[in-house]
Amino acid sequence: MKLQLFYPLLIIIASSSYGLLSTIIKVAMGHGFTTSEAVTSQYLVGFVLALILFLFTQRSIPKINKSGIITILAAGALTANTGMVYGLALNYVTASLGVVLFFQFTWIGLFIDCALHKRWPNRFEAFSLLFLFGGTILAAGVLDTDLSTIPWQGWVYGLLAATSFAVFIQVNSRQIEGMSTITRTFLMSLIAVIVISIFLAPEIIWNGTLFNTNLWIFGIILGVLGIILPILLFSIAVPKVGGALSSILSAMELPVAIIASVIILHETLTMLQLFGIVLVLVGMVLPTVLAQRKNAA
Repeated sequence: MKLQLFYPLLIIIASSSYGLLSTIIKVAMGHGFTTSEAVTSQYLVGFVLALILFLFTQRSIPKINKSGIITILAAGALTANTGMVYGLALNYVTASLGVVLFFQFTWIGLFIDCALHKRWPNRFEAFSLLFLFGGTILAAGVLDTDLSTIPWQGWVYGLLAATSFAVFIQVNSRQIEGMSTITRTFLMSLIAVIVISIFLAPEIIWNGTLFNTNLWIFGIILGVLGIILPILLFSIAVPKVGGALSSILSAMELPVAIIASVIILHETLTMLQLFGIVLVLVGMVLPTVLAQRKNAA
């Protein structure tokens, strides 16, 4: 595999793991757990897994400069904030609509990147956004949904989660000198679990909910898909790919989420939605292919 395709592939895998979260949380809710309990289990178990990985491979933390400390603190806090707000959104909207709202991080992230670098979106990015917008509307079945029945809280929390994730991608694109990816994952998960424990449901540890029920199973699944895989892979790939293209490639989260909701939650999938998924995939791949052709010319 060419190295120039390797890092975009890591972004796709990381975003795909995020795409499964809404469905898994909905399943946990179906088993009687609240979104707060599910999200807290995700970050607690994710931190434990990151700690084990760190102890077996690193065992020591290198000296970090002020810029690196700020990056770790911000990335960890944004990771926690994204999970918390997204969990709140799922209290008000379906898994598929929640994914659509979260999916808005693609254009938000692109605009943030353009603002930071004082530039306009190039034509590859502009074409990609057109496909992503159209594909999002069709894939989510928004045209067949009475949006007036959706509580305003669902819209607000969903878009806040999207903004939080878009900022996370930009922050995570900053490299930290002398720090391994595993160490970075461990420190970010540590910050995230501290934030989560303050605002959500840390009592699941001492009241027995986490270990005396099957919540720990959901914690492992959510911890791997929502903490270990994405933080590791984003930390490796985003500094190489850049914030703008990473936001576009992360569009893989939408088709994965839609397909997961169909298979696991038995939500319906129409031909119009299927066509929308194809458009999203085209919009995701387009800027990478066109950029490579331009570089090869």
